[in-house]
Amino acid sequence: MSYLDDILKSRRDTRHFTTDEVPDEVIEKALQAGHWAPSVGLTDATRYYIIKSAEVKCAIKDLFLDYNKKAEELTDNPEQKQHYKSLKLEAIEEAPIGLIIAYDRSVLNQFTIGTVGSNEAVKFSSVCAAQNIWLSLTEQGYGMGWVSILNYYQFKKILNLPENIEPLGYFCIGKPATNYDNQPMLQQLHWKQKSEAPDCTEIKNVSENYVSDLQFKDKTGVENSDNFNTLLQEKIDSKTKPIGALGTLEALAFQLGTVFETLEPKIINPNIVVFAADHGIANHGVSAYPQDVTRQMVGNFLDGGAAINIFCKQNNIQLSIVDAGVNYDFPTNANLINAKIAKGTQSFLHIPAMSEEELQLCFEKGKSIVEDIAKTGSNCIGFGEMGIGNTSTASVLMSLLTGFSLEECVGKGTGVENEKLIQKQDILKKAIENYSGQTELMQQLAYFGGFEIMQIASGMLTAFENKMIILVDGFICSVAFLIAFKINPDIIKNAVFCHCSAEKAHQKLLDYLNVKPILNLDLRLGEGTGCAIAFPILKSAEAFLNEMASFESAGVSRK
Repeated sequence: MSYLDDILKSRRDTRHFTTDEVPDEVIEKALQAGHWAPSVGLTDATRYYIIKSAEVKCAIKDLFLDYNKKAEELTDNPEQKQHYKSLKLEAIEEAPIGLIIAYDRSVLNQFTIGTVGSNEAVKFSSVCAAQNIWLSLTEQGYGMGWVSILNYYQFKKILNLPENIEPLGYFCIGKPATNYDNQPMLQQLHWKQKSEAPDCTEIKNVSENYVSDLQFKDKTGVENSDNFNTLLQEKIDSKTKPIGALGTLEALAFQLGTVFETLEPKIINPNIVVFAADHGIANHGVSAYPQDVTRQMVGNFLDGGAAINIFCKQNNIQLSIVDAGVNYDFPTNANLINAKIAKGTQSFLHIPAMSEEELQLCFEKGKSIVEDIAKTGSNCIGFGEMGIGNTSTASVLMSLLTGFSLEECVGKGTGVENEKLIQKQDILKKAIENYSGQTELMQQLAYFGGFEIMQIASGMLTAFENKMIILVDGFICSVAFLIAFKINPDIIKNAVFCHCSAEKAHQKLLDYLNVKPILNLDLRLGEGTGCAIAFPILKSAEAFLNEMASFESAGVSRK
């Protein structure tokens, strides 16, 4: 066995240290080894911070203890809970040196080779650096322990790290006090056994379920759509009522039948998905609320206390919450779909809100989320949003994509009025004036877009591909639909516009799309509430089409 094999086998996640000091040359050699690690696109995005201060260590230890207590409560098994409490999972104050290994996500603001598929590759590079440092320390007779049971939002505050710096965790470094009987500590303490060999499977064939975009073919199964439409309309007209007497319900019934391609359409597993993200433009006072409200409201969604929770429960609708880019680290066990691109967009007042790579990732994430929902059998999906500042983002996008003046597209949002509304208009007008980019759609979306709006647009396009009814909420979701419509105008066939909001530009946008909303209740809440409130009307359209008697079955004479 080679010397390298010995080092690899002896590396341990160290939790027990002696009081011996760690020489500077040991740390320097280890960090150089980290610097030699692979770096996607040669970004050199890994950053290091040394901690020797007892004050800083104490604060981080308190943070660990708080989160570790929460971790204990995740199991209801008393024996497992007691076993967990007996484990030593950190040596923050005992270890002579603390090391923060982090990565700089601002490198993604430029074109970065290797990150088009996933910008997580930048993080993976820093993990490679951590492994090199670990091995170097092991070779020099020292050890390292990785502490990740932390509230990373508070962790960054303690360290005063810049917003763009994302730590992997806290690493304890020192002289090992034990070799753990040449076993991983958790294995020695009988928490879990490490498998003897790596799990490796050879993949020999392309999955039968894979269909590339080039291979995709329409699978409607309807040989003569004109004949089907005639039969569907005849079924609607034959119900025991004057023709057209059920008004919008008749149009909705026809839409359900054509989208689901059946004379007996049934809504299955309806789902409303609320996408949440923060916006850099919010830092310029365009909203009546502070940015942290985005995070607070997501917590409210998760706790079941928001309007959308109540209305979904009332109408038996599945509710899904997506973190598309909230400026906060939610617990990993939260009932949340993690599609975070970054912790909020940049302010488009002076620079692009996101990179084109991040825009592409938004479309990939939105597509994946809706595809997963479609796999549950759901054929009806509503879209909602939450993000302080996103009416500003939506207003600018509407102006650019429709040609309407900015003044026609800017409204109160969360409640901005009078002088603040004029200030909001002026800021957004200046942002558009500062833009010197291309007029192509994707460049405009990257410069002025929001992570949640882009993911919603992508999700709507995917819902259309999966032959789902698309419930469109208020102004911001309608702008997301406008983006999807610009990419594929046929999506209008599947869309149900649930209401006209009190945001002044919404009616203008609905007129631009030449669509009629179901409700007009002066709503301006977002969250997908309009979708949930309008849903029973859609169910009424389904019910009359499938259950109402015809003139023939009821023995009633036609006119």
